[in-house]
Amino acid sequence: MNVLVLGATGLTGHLVVEQLLTRSEVTSVVVPVRHSLGLKSPKLAEHLVDFDALESHSRIFEVDVLVCCLGTTIKKAGSQEAFRKVDYEYALKGARLARQAGASTMILMSAIGASSRSTVFYSRVKGELEDAVRELGFDYLSIYHPSLLLGDRKEHRTGEALGMAVMPLANRALIGPLHKYRAIEAETVAEAMVNELIASTGAENSRTAIKVREYDDIRRLAKKS
Repeated sequence: MNVLVLGATGLTGHLVVEQLLTRSEVTSVVVPVRHSLGLKSPKLAEHLVDFDALESHSRIFEVDVLVCCLGTTIKKAGSQEAFRKVDYEYALKGARLARQAGASTMILMSAIGASSRSTVFYSRVKGELEDAVRELGFDYLSIYHPSLLLGDRKEHRTGEALGMAVMPLANRALIGPLHKYRAIEAETVAEAMVNELIASTGAENSRTAIKVREYDDIRRLAKKS
C-alpha cells in the first residue's frame, strides 16, 4: 500500500508518517513538504514542493491512500485569505490530484463544528472543504472531527497551551451531548487514522462509504477504549 500524507510537518501529520513507516502493510509513504521532516526510512519518499504549483508534482500523487492533515491558524497564516489558501485550496488541490491519479481512500483531518453553513469563518472553511471532498467520489472517505488536539508542537500556541493545562478538569465536565468536545491527544488521532486506512483498504465490503469520526469513534479506532 502506498500512502501520501499532506501536512506531514504538522503535529498530527508527522505522527501519522512515523506510524505508517512502522506498519508492514505500508510499502511507501510519500510526503510533499516545504522542508525536510528529518526522518530516515527506505519507505519514505520525501518531495520538496511548491504548494502553489502542486499540479507540477502530479506524479507523486499516484498512491492508494491520501491522508490530509493540512492546517494552520489565522494568526500564523496572517489573514483569513492566507488561512483559506492552506486549509481549503491546498487541501482540495491535493485531494483532486490523488483522486485523478487513482487513489481510492482518503482520510481527512477536519474539526469539530465544521459546517459550510457556519457563521464562524474557521468552521465554515473546514465545512466547505468537506463538502468539496465528498464530491470527488473516493470509494472510502473518513472525516475526522477532533476538538482540541494535545501534543508537543514546534510552534507555541497560547490557546492550546492553556487548553492542555485545564484539559483534565474540562474533559470531566464535558458529558452527554458535549462529550464530543473533549480534548484528545494528537497521537491517538494519528493511531486511529493509520488503523482505519489499513482496515479500509483491506475490506472490499466497506467500500463506497463516507464516515465522520468524533471523540469516541477516534478512541475506538485507536484501540483506546
